[in-house]
Amino acid sequence: MYTVNAIRNICLLGHSGSGKSALAESLLYITGAIDRMGKNADGNTVSDYDPEEIRRNISISTSVIPLEYKNVKINVLDTPGAFDFSGAVMEALRAADAAILVMSAKDGITVGFEKAWKYCEERNMPRMIFITKVDEDNSDYNATFEALREKYGNKIAPVVAPIWNASHKITGVIDILNKRAWESVGLKRAEIDIPADKESVVEEFHDALKEAVAETDEELMDRFFEGDDFTYAEMIKGLYTGVRELSLFPVLCGSSVTTLGTTLLLDYITDLLPNPVQGNYHKATTADGKVEEFVVSPQAAPAAFVFKTVSDQFGKYSFVKVLSGEITPDTTLVNARTGETEKLGRMYIMCGKKATEVKVLSCGDIGAFGKMDKVKTGDTLCDPRKVVSLKQIPYAAPCYSMAIAPKTRGQEEKVGTGLNRLNEEDPSFTLVNNAETHQLVLSGSGDQQLDVLVSKLKSRFGVDAVLSPAKVAYREKIKNKVEAHGRHKKQTGGSGQFGDVWVRFEPQEEQDELIFAEEVFGGSVPRNFYPAVEKGIQEAVLKGPLAGYPMVNLKAVLYDGSYHPVDSNEMAFKLAAILAYKEAMPKANPTLLEPIGALAVTVPEDYVGDVMGDLSKRRGRPMGMNPDSDGNTVIEAEVPMAEMSSYAIDLRAMTQARGSFTMRFERYEEVPKQYQAKIIEDAKNED
Repeated sequence: MYTVNAIRNICLLGHSGSGKSALAESLLYITGAIDRMGKNADGNTVSDYDPEEIRRNISISTSVIPLEYKNVKINVLDTPGAFDFSGAVMEALRAADAAILVMSAKDGITVGFEKAWKYCEERNMPRMIFITKVDEDNSDYNATFEALREKYGNKIAPVVAPIWNASHKITGVIDILNKRAWESVGLKRAEIDIPADKESVVEEFHDALKEAVAETDEELMDRFFEGDDFTYAEMIKGLYTGVRELSLFPVLCGSSVTTLGTTLLLDYITDLLPNPVQGNYHKATTADGKVEEFVVSPQAAPAAFVFKTVSDQFGKYSFVKVLSGEITPDTTLVNARTGETEKLGRMYIMCGKKATEVKVLSCGDIGAFGKMDKVKTGDTLCDPRKVVSLKQIPYAAPCYSMAIAPKTRGQEEKVGTGLNRLNEEDPSFTLVNNAETHQLVLSGSGDQQLDVLVSKLKSRFGVDAVLSPAKVAYREKIKNKVEAHGRHKKQTGGSGQFGDVWVRFEPQEEQDELIFAEEVFGGSVPRNFYPAVEKGIQEAVLKGPLAGYPMVNLKAVLYDGSYHPVDSNEMAFKLAAILAYKEAMPKANPTLLEPIGALAVTVPEDYVGDVMGDLSKRRGRPMGMNPDSDGNTVIEAEVPMAEMSSYAIDLRAMTQARGSFTMRFERYEEVPKQYQAKIIEDAKNED
């Protein structure tokens, strides 16, 4: 068991393909947790173990990789870089106390790196940068480092310097702080002499670190100006303060394939990054609704936050970070969301998919509980004496929707059950049974996420499903007032059926529900048949005359009719009302309405022209543009929702994934005449 001071929780963030999983593999190997490094291409890394991750060669969910180094436990959370799986990144950020931003020396500052930096900024999260693939062809460490300095300023602090050979390949790294140089031989590090041509660079960087350290303490600043040297302990303490106060972001480099620089990274993780008591700050809501600071403390009552769930064919694991006290299998905690008491049962330390049972989880540590069926991601488990609820994980609102249906009729329930199980594991997608369009609509971050869900439905639950564009919920209305006669007469021996009505239909403004009124004089239609007439029209308006969409903005007035004292009944008047509706609608100048969305697109200035041009092709109406606090432009527009089905993917392509948007339903508007014929034809073809 580790004390809270001897635990570090870090997440690896960065663009897809930057080398996060390879770095995790390198860290495992260097610390002796594995004896052979796997490769993404071979599908045998510890962190990418899901069949979908292996098949696609990308990370889809966050993996927990615990390491031990110099008597410190480092919980590494390896996150996906693909934007469709940003929900998993949100989970890791909640459990981590610091971040390692991984970037490739071949690619420089990517969109994924910028997003990762922004996530850390929003959370005031201490971070270090690790530049990978420095030994590969077409890599350029200097250009990458200079780009960092230019974008993020002098807070970017190199703590290592690379060593090049005659062929401009990086073969070693110099630890600036200790003034020692290393290369990698047979996946192990070996000390070498600092090349003579690098000594001046090392002194320059060392002096820059000294100055950065001096800025963290007034006494050190005075000594710095007097030309004093600092001890190693003073340097480490100053750097640690700078990292925690976000005035310093150390930069390291190396190669995960050869393990070059990996040991130095471990040294700096243990020396410079905060432990759980000093790390992520939490706000908690108490049972009486007050919001207060949550203090991470080993002496306090036990509490844990569920930041991730795995629900697969092997069972269900609830991943937790212990935020106070310590937890054992027989600890009883209250779920703050449900108010129910939970006996924890078996506890595990997870390393990728491997579960090792443990008897205690201490404050700050990360582990998992098995078979806690009522516990969900985002739940706070706490001592009954101190029930508090931590803030939910801020998943991005789903912005890409498709209809999902089984390939084989009759398996709808299987699809729904499977997706609900997958939703336990990935709460970032939503599933809605649309009563209007009679479709099951799946919404997520993009096509890749939805494709993975369909694949998992087949592999885990044995059901083949297909995705198709979600139907648009159009409406119909009339533009003219019209009167119509409906008569239902049937004689079949014995008593017959007779109902006879005159109904006036009138258009209304912004009135979804049917308005029914009567102006019958002289008892031509007995009062007891009015509800039957209304019921008939209520049923009829569910299908409009043009394309069968619901009729809205309609008022129906029963004003005349006749009855038979023997043959008239409720059913006859209901059918007569339906006949009147069917006769009236084609004569009342019917038209189609479409849903209009209020759109807000956030993009860097460079992409505004492209986005505006694209919106005009989608029949969008710009409503204004405003700058935001990050220097982006927020474009506000109203757009027909029928034109927006692929917008999440198209905007990503247009803006190199730098754009984002939100959209909410605003109102219904008439569809321009030139577009109505195709909508009507498509609706008839579906029937």
